[in-house]
Amino acid sequence: MGRMSYHPYDPRMAYDPDRKLTDGDVHDLKPEGWWGDDGKLYRDFKFETYQAGVDFAVRVAALAEEQGHHPDIHLYYRRVRLNYFTHDAGGVTGRDIEGAQAVNRLWDEQNGAGNA
Repeated sequence: MGRMSYHPYDPRMAYDPDRKLTDGDVHDLKPEGWWGDDGKLYRDFKFETYQAGVDFAVRVAALAEEQGHHPDIHLYYRRVRLNYFTHDAGGVTGRDIEGAQAVNRLWDEQNGAGNA
C-alpha cells in the first residue's frame, strides 16, 4: 500500500513521513473519529458483542501487517481501542495518519460510516 502524499518530501523543508508531527499537524490531519493526545493518535470502536470486537482486531492486525506499521490494539469487553505511535520518532508521524485512515476505510467497509 503506497504512502499518501498530503505533504510531499521536500529536502528544503526537512519533511520526512517518518518524522514526528507537531501537535498542530496531528490536529489538522487526524482522520474523522480519531483523537491526538499525549503523543498518540487513538480511536475507540464499539461493538455489539465481544466476538465482533475480536474479529475487528484481527482484521486490523492483518491490515497492519500489510502496511508494515502496527498500532497498539487494546481489547475490552465490547470495545477496541487503537493507538498509533511511531516509537522511533517519539510521537505521531505521517505513517500513523495513514494507518488511521486505512483503519477508517476498513471500519466503513465493515459497518458503514458513523457507527463508532
